[in-house]
Amino acid sequence: MEVHLTPADLRVAMERDVRRGLDSSPKELPPVYFYDDRGSRLFDEITRLPEYYPTRAERAILEQHGRDIARTAGASILVELGAGTCDKSRVILDAMRDEGLLGGFAPLDVSDTTLWEAVSALAVEYPGVAMTAVVGDFHEHLACLPREGVRLFAFLGGTIGNLDPTQRQGFYADLLADMLPGDHLLLGCDLIKDPARLIAAYDDAQGVTAEFNRNVLHVINAELGADFDVDRFIHQARWNAEDHRIEMWLECAEATTVEISDLGLRIEFAAGEAMRTEISTKFDPEDLRRELDASGFAVESSWFSPGDDFLLTLATPK
Repeated sequence: MEVHLTPADLRVAMERDVRRGLDSSPKELPPVYFYDDRGSRLFDEITRLPEYYPTRAERAILEQHGRDIARTAGASILVELGAGTCDKSRVILDAMRDEGLLGGFAPLDVSDTTLWEAVSALAVEYPGVAMTAVVGDFHEHLACLPREGVRLFAFLGGTIGNLDPTQRQGFYADLLADMLPGDHLLLGCDLIKDPARLIAAYDDAQGVTAEFNRNVLHVINAELGADFDVDRFIHQARWNAEDHRIEMWLECAEATTVEISDLGLRIEFAAGEAMRTEISTKFDPEDLRRELDASGFAVESSWFSPGDDFLLTLATPK
């Protein structure tokens, strides 16, 4: 396993992001800090909720069209960005193996423990396949990924939607700079649909997503010595029609002061003041094609889930 992101690096990034985000207007916190052990368990629960369709929809595409994807890309190395537990990776790895293409797997994620556990299991399941786990951030460490063989870069789960347009342009540019002739990008995107259905997916009846959203406050309390009274913050999911995105917010029910001792910060929240914790952009397929084209990618193929809820797009550098 190659480690390019240490706990000390993560600590520096958290301090920077929290300081910057709470000094912004409106206040905001990056969604990456949802994911301690509790947050990861909550998100896993979210993916199985009846309201939350994206995980099921994307997996349905992979299961139905995995071999088409593998055959079209012609890659021998699967690179998954933000791999997590590598659950969906298995579907693509199986398809590449069935097509006689699979030679290696290189997952990248910020969590060394999760990555080590996933790759250790996969090494047993796929004997003879070269496994290169990379602990890093896809914003900073793309150049650290293996460069031998023809690579399929998988960026799944609709994670591209967590980036705003400027961030997406930067991501595409960084990826393009690292890709070699023959490499492909497999991009998973959630699609625009009835706002009521979108809001329900991010504000489920059981309140699991609300707990997941508030978990960012638990994380900051634990990691930075903050004293957020978590129960004072109310989960909200809002549809931003102009930017075609769901936004998750935490609204402070009453005026409160938060001390973050490790940063020496004292933050005032007014009653009713809301802090944004995540964006999740939903795409129109033609708009996505134009975005990729403007960023230097040519779309080769696209696959829709049943009901046209979700889209997988295979693109290559122009």
